[in-house]
Amino acid sequence: MKYDRIDARILEIVQKNNRLTSEALGDMVGLSATACQRRLKRLRFEGIIECDVAIVSPKAAGRPVQMLVLVSLERERADIIDRFKKAIKSTAEVVNGFYVTGDVDFVLYITAESMEAYEAFTRRFFYENSDIKAVKTMVVMDRVKTGLAVPIKMPTDV
Repeated sequence: MKYDRIDARILEIVQKNNRLTSEALGDMVGLSATACQRRLKRLRFEGIIECDVAIVSPKAAGRPVQMLVLVSLERERADIIDRFKKAIKSTAEVVNGFYVTGDVDFVLYITAESMEAYEAFTRRFFYENSDIKAVKTMVVMDRVKTGLAVPIKMPTDV
């Protein structure tokens, strides 16, 4: 997937605010609104832009309790890993899930309405799963930085 300097600038801008009009975005990058729309469409089609989302406050959504959960599986087998990945993807409480290297197999970001709700979730999601060896929960005290923006490398060959 390749992009040029204008695409890079568009990516930087839309990661901070994807609600800009094509006209406003065009003014910022020096293109017409139509040219910006074409570029955005291509960036989405090529998978450079994976999706357009709004970041919602867990507290405002009634889910103020946030946890980072470290999960170790019983065995490193493809079927067990795939099954757990599928469970993560189909569970609303799991906001983000990462398959990682190191001391644990997965790191999950989970939100809940209360500690009681989280406890019920852990019983259902973790403790009833015989593939899980260990779970370690860290309660988030303060979200210091929230976002999904990725630093954009500016192409040098254009």
